Amino acid sequence: MHPLAEKIGKQDIRALAKAITMVENDHPDKLKLLKDIFAIKKNAHFVGITGAPGAGKSSLVNRLIHYVRNQGLTIAVIAVDPTSPFSGGALLGDRIRMNQHFTDPGVFIRSMATRGSLGGLARATKDTLRICDAYGFDLVLVETVGVGQSELDIMKVADTTALVLTPNSGDVLQVFKAGIMEIADLFIVNKADLPGVDKLKILLRDFLMISDKEGFTPPIISTVSTENQGIDQLWKQILAHKQFLEQTNQGKNQRTQKLELEIKELIREEIWREVDDYLKKDAKFQESINPIDADPYQFALDWYYQWKQGGERK
Repeated sequence: MHPLAEKIGKQDIRALAKAITMVENDHPDKLKLLKDIFAIKKNAHFVGITGAPGAGKSSLVNRLIHYVRNQGLTIAVIAVDPTSPFSGGALLGDRIRMNQHFTDPGVFIRSMATRGSLGGLARATKDTLRICDAYGFDLVLVETVGVGQSELDIMKVADTTALVLTPNSGDVLQVFKAGIMEIADLFIVNKADLPGVDKLKILLRDFLMISDKEGFTPPIISTVSTENQGIDQLWKQILAHKQFLEQTNQGKNQRTQKLELEIKELIREEIWREVDDYLKKDAKFQESINPIDADPYQFALDWYYQWKQGGERK
């Protein structure tokens, strides 16, 4: 077993942080580490918190941390932020909202930069969830960057996806349209002390009536994170969805589909790594793409066959 995996299984917090850094930096030992990590999985529940910028996701996560800890459960928070164009690190400083939890041994908070990923998450997010699960956290929260309708990666990694909306966001169905709305297992109307809550709830109910989501009807929960209102109901609905996943065939099928998707993405990454290394070592590749009028499609075909067959295309 990989030394780091063994230490993580024994709840070594430094090993946890080091392992996450390894997967973020795409260390050569990453797959070996993750294989051993997967062998000691402990079935934490993964919850995604997503929504538009300014919806109050960080404040909501902060309140949820308090609530979960009062239930005697441990929690890890993976907070994904945009990448700084200068340092490559996480750009926003929203973690300051959670600074009162930094000394709590039952809470682990990690900021993670997207590093150019466009789906609302960092490339290493799923691997980080696996690592936190092996460590033994009861709940792992993922707070995405502010997302739009095409940034749907959270559905690939979370067991339960909560979409945070606010009543002052205008016509929410027009803003988000189908994509981001359809992945939600829970709708959270945050800042529910503002005008327009009833109108937003009506829009959400209308959306649910015409949607084709089967088995589990996403509940609509009102919260005011600044006043700690509605967090108990949010937690209740998270547990209800967790129970649905564990006790129904539909829930089992969803988990199987996510596992299949994860396997395909890992295979795709390994194939691309091999192709990329192949092209970097071949000086002729750089020479062949220099002409300004070069046909990119023909070159792509030629170099694909050369990589696949070990020779020039006939």
